[in-house]
Amino acid sequence: MSRNRIAGMVTGLLLALTPALALAEDAAKITPGEFAANNVWMMVCTGLVFIMHLGFAAVESGLSRSKNTVNILFKNTAIPLIGLLTYFVIGFGLMYPGTFNGVLGFAGVGLSPPANGMTPEYAATHGYTYWTDFLFQGMFAATCATIISGAVAERIKVWSFLAFATLFVAFVYPIAGSWKWGGGWLQEKGFYDFAGSTLVHSVGGWGALVGAVILGPRLGKYGKDGTVNPMPGSSMPMAVIGVFLLWLGWFGFNGGSVLSADPAMTSIVLVTTCMAAAAGGVGALVAYSFISRKPDLSMMLNGILAGLVGVTAGADVVTPLSSIIIGAIAGGLVVGSVVLMDKIKIDDPVGAVSVHLVCGIWGTVAVGLFSTNPEHTLGTQLLGVVAYAGFTVVCSAALFFAVKAVMGLRVSAEEELEGLDAGEHAMHAYDFLSTMGHGQAPSLPSIAAPMTASADPAPAE
Repeated sequence: MSRNRIAGMVTGLLLALTPALALAEDAAKITPGEFAANNVWMMVCTGLVFIMHLGFAAVESGLSRSKNTVNILFKNTAIPLIGLLTYFVIGFGLMYPGTFNGVLGFAGVGLSPPANGMTPEYAATHGYTYWTDFLFQGMFAATCATIISGAVAERIKVWSFLAFATLFVAFVYPIAGSWKWGGGWLQEKGFYDFAGSTLVHSVGGWGALVGAVILGPRLGKYGKDGTVNPMPGSSMPMAVIGVFLLWLGWFGFNGGSVLSADPAMTSIVLVTTCMAAAAGGVGALVAYSFISRKPDLSMMLNGILAGLVGVTAGADVVTPLSSIIIGAIAGGLVVGSVVLMDKIKIDDPVGAVSVHLVCGIWGTVAVGLFSTNPEHTLGTQLLGVVAYAGFTVVCSAALFFAVKAVMGLRVSAEEELEGLDAGEHAMHAYDFLSTMGHGQAPSLPSIAAPMTASADPAPAE
């Protein structure tokens, strides 16, 4: 064998080993203490994201009427169960398929930890384990479906919703996530979404919008003459508790998306997250002052959530000042969107579309405007927004129409008027409702949904 040929073989072998050597070198940089700290931080963040489900349940039940409380709590309890199980069986394998064509791939049914899954090598310099990775990502999957629940509240059949949510979490969310977080075609294009303004919030928001449109408004919400009949929620204290629980959960949602306990990065992410939330609440108050002299608590609460959603795409690549601007604009947008939804007669009881879709889009676009990384361009961010919009709208519509054809989608008019707690669950959240013929207490007249002769009832199925 010639000397040149031997030299060539040695060179080729060294080139082939370079990635493995680099990975081993990165893993070697992580001490046992750092590995443990990273993994513990990620597990804490997993718990914080889990708490967000309690926040969603509190917000949705607080902003909806008391006669539907059990129904809302049932849905928000069932979604994490469905989300974790479907993500275990199929979602994780779809979202992180390994080698695939950039659009669709599948690593297989169930979970199968690699040999290094419990070691620092699994995530190179990040250092969390395979099981922590799955559980953290599973919480995100369930969160995406929870967003849809609020927009279709008070008129959707409970089993129909759960069927939709199961299919949505099992297929739509993980396939969409694979395009960016799974290393797919949008990742290759340079699209950036740090913690999910688009991948979680806009994907859920598009599903919420499609569901609200297909279902139609609640009975009595809009009159034939174009009037909007207010349907106040049953418990503003519960809504406030829910928003603060969600804000707390966002410390894990964004803080955990650093994927390590890196002190510098986690610190700046939590600062930008909180600044955007505060600015969002103030921005909503200012925007609503142009509509009414009376400050609206629900608008301020949705403004806080709007700021959180808005900064989620770029929490790690924007400055604190930029996060304040992003949050303030998100707060103004959520007020304008809520007003617009009523003008075009799209009934969204909790403002899910306005908070998660509108502000999710804004947050994604904001990366192209405010990111400190010059590689994040506005054009690429817009490409991602359009791609996810088209995919999610088509998939959501197909799923809703399929469920409608097989199971029906909307409860009867009689059941809606009486309340879904009685019709769907045969129980009430509050004892005084069990003795009433209608699902509202006489001592709380402002909570009752106004019904007039001019109301446009949606047909029951």
